[in-house]
Amino acid sequence: MILGLNAYFQSHLFTVITITALVIVVAFAELFRRKKEEAIFHLSGTVFGVIYVGWLFSHLILLSQMPEVLEPFTYKNIFGIPIRLGTSLALLPFVLTWSNDSAAFFVGRKFGKTKFFPVISPKKTWEGVMGGAFAAILSAFIYHYLYASYLSWFDCVTLGITVGIVAPIGDLVESMIKRDVKIKDASAIIPGHGGFLDRFDSLLFTAPLIYYYIRFFAVK
Repeated sequence: MILGLNAYFQSHLFTVITITALVIVVAFAELFRRKKEEAIFHLSGTVFGVIYVGWLFSHLILLSQMPEVLEPFTYKNIFGIPIRLGTSLALLPFVLTWSNDSAAFFVGRKFGKTKFFPVISPKKTWEGVMGGAFAAILSAFIYHYLYASYLSWFDCVTLGITVGIVAPIGDLVESMIKRDVKIKDASAIIPGHGGFLDRFDSLLFTAPLIYYYIRFFAVK
């Protein structure tokens, strides 16, 4: 929550204070843990968990707070109803990532033969990865037409390809973490998924990617 507020107010000083306080508070709390063994693993895991989920997800807030960069652009939805610039930006990672994930799953299941990263995820294939990237490119063009005139054709292709590369990596990282702690599912909150992070693990990596791309390259 604190990292989310930091992203909302976009204060560099607040960022420094937040991260400093996080390290100190976690280290202090570790002194009172009953079992003193493996303190470094507890400290590292806690800090990483906060940064991994809290900080990476906060880029969605950064995207929603960036409309002033795109003031010259206007766009409407399919029914001609205007939507906020911030809303369009915040939804962009969801559209590209979930299009990629869905296509990668079905293409990989139907045509997949070449293993992508069998050590971590034996079911992932290069065919699925390429199918996901194609779907992300296509969804970027559709989203450009409906909601995001600030994206050029080059932006659509670039974002689609990079999301197609980065999204599987985000999924692999979460799979690696689950394997390390010897669990199959992170939780059972969302039916048909291995937990909340299984639905959003790719988004943790694609949201920062899209934010920084739009911030530094898409809008001139």
